[in-house]
Amino acid sequence: MKVRATRWAAVGAAALFAAAPLAAEDWVTTYPFDGSFEDAAFGVESAILDRGLVIDFVSHVGEMLARTGEDVGSDVPLFTEADIFLFCSAVVSRKVMEADPMNLSHCPYGVFVAEMDGEVMIGFRNKPEGTMQEVQALLDGIAREAAGLE
Repeated sequence: MKVRATRWAAVGAAALFAAAPLAAEDWVTTYPFDGSFEDAAFGVESAILDRGLVIDFVSHVGEMLARTGEDVGSDVPLFTEADIFLFCSAVVSRKVMEADPMNLSHCPYGVFVAEMDGEVMIGFRNKPEGTMQEVQALLDGIAREAAGLE
């Protein structure tokens, strides 16, 4: 698997080797995807649905940023495309919220697909240590499967 450095390096990320995640900070995990944005989005959707989960919403963040850039006084292109798949898991959510009801603040869960500078990545926002690591493992499994790492 080929890992390519992306603009994430500008925000503090470093491209790591082979199947290791690319860290854009401590708060996000990304995996490179060797293929098109559409194929990566299909992979994320499939990985979520294959676990018996329901996608509540797909946020088309890339389209929104492109559409509103001029309105907010910016001509900086951020993404070629970027979507966030939002979903929840009744089983995992119940478990982590029974451990701490304030884990509610982490729901729904999201896995994103983004393309910038010709590079496609799949990732998610990292969850805090403790009970939310079960959600972290769920998100990581989905992202890794969609990226072709599992």
